Order: sequence, then C-alpha cells, then structure tokens
Amino acid sequence: MSVAEQVREVQEEIGEACIRAGRDPEEVTVMAVTKNHDESAVTEAYEAGIRCFGENRVQEAASKYQNAPEDIDLHLIGHLQRNKAKSAVGLFSTVQSIDRVETAEALHRHCDAAAARMRILLEVNTSGEENKYGVEGGDALRDVLDGVLELDSLDPVGLMTLAPFTSDEQAIRRSFRELNRLFTMVSRSYPDLDFSVLSMGMTNDYGIAVEEGSTMVRLGTRLFGARG
Repeated sequence: MSVAEQVREVQEEIGEACIRAGRDPEEVTVMAVTKNHDESAVTEAYEAGIRCFGENRVQEAASKYQNAPEDIDLHLIGHLQRNKAKSAVGLFSTVQSIDRVETAEALHRHCDAAAARMRILLEVNTSGEENKYGVEGGDALRDVLDGVLELDSLDPVGLMTLAPFTSDEQAIRRSFRELNRLFTMVSRSYPDLDFSVLSMGMTNDYGIAVEEGSTMVRLGTRLFGARG
C-alpha cells in the first residue's frame, strides 16, 4: 500500500475509534514520524495531506527537513540533550519530551537569544518503567511545570507519554488514562494555561489511545513500514 492509502486507512480507523468513544475525529491529529526514513517519506506523507511530522534526533531532522515546505509542523519527540538545545531552536515548532527544568532552561536560553518562542509538552512516565524518560505524575509534574512557567520563551501546551510495549490492553489503557487524568488536573489547576495537546498513541496502540482521549497520535511504521 502507498503512504496515501495508509493515511486514508489510519483516518478511517481513527474515525471508528472516535465513534466508539463519542468523539469528533477532527480532534485527533496524525503525526508522521520519519525517524530512519529519508526525505521521500516526508514528501509522500505531505502529499497525502499530513502536515504534522515528528523526529527523534535533532541532527537527523536538520538534514532531512532543510528543504521541507514551510507549512510543515515539525516536532521533536525524542529525548533532548541540553547540548542540542541550540540546534533545536528554529528547526522545531515543538519539543514533546521535556521532563526536567534544566533541559527547559537550556532551551529557553537559546530561544531568548534568537528572539524565538517554542511550544513544549511535558513527557510523563505513566508506565513506571525505569528505562523510560519522563517525569513522575502528581507533585513532580507540578514542580516541573512550575519551573517551566518561569521561562517566558516557552509555551507548555500539553502532555506526552509512551505506553508500555505489551499485548496487555489493560496495561496500555491504564497508562493512557493516567495521562488523561493528569492532563485534566493540570487544565483545572492552571486555568490560564492553553493546554490542548494530549500526545499518546503509536503504531501498536493508537486506536486505544484515541478511545482514551488522545489528540495526537505518532505513527511511523504504520505509515511507512519498518526501516533502519
């Protein structure tokens, strides 16, 4: 199947998940994750109507997206090292993987120097797996968010998580429900914050994620097949 056909099939599946959950499919953005794929994947997804793209590494994105159309919305979804923060500014619109105030401060300094603003998501470890990045929920999340709110070049707009890689659907649902719960908590506790993005769901679990409230699913293999 072509990328365009895959995109149409994904949109149909998201529509079905939204019907089950009583949601509007227009609430869900499909992100094309082009990690380990070349520029042709970007072109194919763009021609299929995708405008939101994700990359895991700053260096790979810099080479791949230098000639990309101006209306592409490029997100960094991988872990951001502080020494890569300068390179991220001006390349990405959004960094989805902030889980430490120190990383946010480095990003803020380079945004400030470039007279730029950047949207960020706070990454939350909702599975409890020790090998994953992400802030813990509750007070730890509030502490990071309070620190980020002191940095006026950054706009926190939502939360992101990775569910456990398992066939246990209930474990996946618990992970997504926890992020949705925290999203609701933040929205209520910080009413002046423009919190609108709930980034959860990948190739293996995006249908469940949509049922549990995701507003952005991050799809790589589902659109492009396996590579690299």
